[in-house]
Amino acid sequence: MMRSGEARVFRVEEESGVGEARRAAVTLARVSGFDEVGCGRVAIVVTEAARNLVRHGGGGEVLVTCIVAEGGTTGLDIHALDHGTGMGDLQQCLQDGYSSVGSAGEGLGAIARLSAGFDLFSRPRQGTALLSRLWAGEPPLRQALEVGAVSVPYPGEMVRGDGWAVVAGEGRLLAMVADGIGHGPQAAAAARLAEGILVGEWRRSPGEILTAAHAALRPTRGAALAVTEVVPGRHRVRFAGLGNVTARIEDRGQSRLLVSLPGTAGHEARTVREFEYPWPAHALLVMHTDGLATRWGLDQYPGVATRLPGLAAGLLYRDHRRGKDDVTVLVAREVEAPK
Repeated sequence: MMRSGEARVFRVEEESGVGEARRAAVTLARVSGFDEVGCGRVAIVVTEAARNLVRHGGGGEVLVTCIVAEGGTTGLDIHALDHGTGMGDLQQCLQDGYSSVGSAGEGLGAIARLSAGFDLFSRPRQGTALLSRLWAGEPPLRQALEVGAVSVPYPGEMVRGDGWAVVAGEGRLLAMVADGIGHGPQAAAAARLAEGILVGEWRRSPGEILTAAHAALRPTRGAALAVTEVVPGRHRVRFAGLGNVTARIEDRGQSRLLVSLPGTAGHEARTVREFEYPWPAHALLVMHTDGLATRWGLDQYPGVATRLPGLAAGLLYRDHRRGKDDVTVLVAREVEAPK
């Protein structure tokens, strides 16, 4: 199981913003179960990532997102996103001692060494996206479906009206994205309840889970919901959706939209239906709320489909968020079994 936790967004334009991001990230790490050594790692990663935004990107955003995994294990996903000059030779930039601006040149290498998961996408004149994942304790066992997400609140709100959760068991994996109606605490309550339904009802089909969520969310504002089931190696997925959560299967330049029916879980649902779709071996599943524009394509990020899914989630957030709503982007891909 993996689900969304608290998230913080920091605009870093100058050196003072670096300290603000570091302090808030360490506070979030501490309340998420990181010990002092772990908090130190978080401080170094956020400091170096934020400084790179100032030195190379002309400013950008740092996202710090708590994730909760099986058994209560907690981690942080740290994204650093900019539209700056970008980098040409990524391997050279990751070497200690290399710098294009006369600094010590230890930032990216330090982040990579401290991270349980690290990835980087950059192109000259198109900016850079960095992802670092850190765990408070031992990392959870790797699942057959690799997942990354960005989920941030409406500007000015402290809580997210969106949410996501992923559950694995009995040879299948289920991913849910929820968009509570409106924003703020009441929308958040609907989204958290929907996540809990997936965790509690994961043995059922996507359509049955959606039906259970529709009943459970009646006392709330309601939510747009989508649930996708992946059975690794089966090459098919099952999907059920209500409302404007977008889901697409991306495969080497080809995109297939998964059909979500009109309605709001908890309030209005004329019918709930499941649909089945082909799931190619190297495809990506992308699910997102309407805080992200629908006109996007992964072809503008060459090679990103083979990287950590959270990197693609960060890039889509950076370039296609509407800026007037909560936004959640979940990206998943099947991991090849070792030969």
